[in-house]
Amino acid sequence: MEGRGKSQLTVEKKWAEFSPEEKREERFKRWFSPDVKFSSPQAEKAYQARLTRIIDAIQLREPDRVPVNLPVGYFPTYYAGITLRTAMYDYDELRRAWLKFMQDFDDMDMFGGPGLVFPGRVSELLDNRISKWPGHGLPADARFHQFVEGEYMKADEYDVFLNDPSDFCLRFYLPRTLATLEPFQRLSPFTHALGMPTNFLLSCTMPDVQAAFQAIVAAGKELGEWWQAVDDCDQKVTAEGFPSFRGGMAHAPFDTFADTLRGTQGIFMDMYRQPEKLLEAMERVTPMNIEGAVLAADLSGGPIIFMPLHKGDDSFMSEKQYETFYWPTLKKVILGLVDEGLVPTLFAEGSYNRRLEIIKDLPRGAVVWHFDKTDMARAKEVLGDTACIAGNVPASLICTGTPQAVKEYCRQLIEVCGKGGGYILTGGASVDKCNPDNLRAMMTAAKEYGSY
Repeated sequence: MEGRGKSQLTVEKKWAEFSPEEKREERFKRWFSPDVKFSSPQAEKAYQARLTRIIDAIQLREPDRVPVNLPVGYFPTYYAGITLRTAMYDYDELRRAWLKFMQDFDDMDMFGGPGLVFPGRVSELLDNRISKWPGHGLPADARFHQFVEGEYMKADEYDVFLNDPSDFCLRFYLPRTLATLEPFQRLSPFTHALGMPTNFLLSCTMPDVQAAFQAIVAAGKELGEWWQAVDDCDQKVTAEGFPSFRGGMAHAPFDTFADTLRGTQGIFMDMYRQPEKLLEAMERVTPMNIEGAVLAADLSGGPIIFMPLHKGDDSFMSEKQYETFYWPTLKKVILGLVDEGLVPTLFAEGSYNRRLEIIKDLPRGAVVWHFDKTDMARAKEVLGDTACIAGNVPASLICTGTPQAVKEYCRQLIEVCGKGGGYILTGGASVDKCNPDNLRAMMTAAKEYGSY
């Protein structure tokens, strides 16, 4: 935010007095002037042109042409001739792969760095129970991570969570999800330190608790090395003139419980057996989602907040259930982010055909809806005057189709969704291995058919 060198009180009062639109404009200015030294005046000019194209689409203005967000996922690893496992353990190779991709696809509009390739050694040091990855629970040549769903919060623990979410995370959730931290279940609640600040140290006399803290230190050092490589890559790519479309991440409160705490079976049961507790807990995590995303955006300098929506699609629950359990707290998170000048980018996984009339109730030009399998003509019809939409070139087409087929599909999307602006061409989901020419075909389609 502008003016951080001044008195903190003065800055915060000024920021608090801004309208959401003014805050967004300030964040766009920061995005427009990143803290990097561009490699050349031409790179800086290209960066500004690309970012102007993106911002115009977000704010429902007609840009010079339809912007493209290539759905590359882990594609740079395989394009560079390495595996995902190599990228997870060799940070020099991770950096090399993403920089090679940038150099060879130097006409792309925006860039997604390697920050989603989580370091394997960190997961090993903490004995991560909720993830399988290449060489650890999956074949060494596997092309993906696999989330291990489970009831990491028991059905009768809602009151424990509601009483103190931080204590629940420390003494219940972490010991169940990171095996190395299992001794944390014997820690004293940190509230016991009130009045006697050394009280919490009593449990730290146990050797296994000490070992758990030492593992955290080791994992932190490893994570720092990984982050240095990721940040170096991001800085170099930005310096060459490519804006990043990532500023932070947030979640739908329902997904916080359905994905990471109660699991699919558990959340289904809770919707019927203890809906009041579920609703109360979702309200409790709503401000946490907002605060975490704001912090990430302040650190990154980017206003885009990626929000993957996992269990809100048409097939998971009825419209009544969606309007009861999913949309109210999701909408609060979205509006909280918008109030802070951020741009929620909502990845509606699966189909949202039956949700369109519900989700249009948001401020104009404030969010991006990224659709996977939703009818894009219908999405444009319902949301076109309200929100920028993105998607939905099928990943299957990009992976198995011909460049001409990809180009033709993109042409049809641009003709339907690009009218009047407010459209970003991208995939319905990201890809790993594919014909590189299929990604180039997406850029070609935008240039040939997407000009205004």
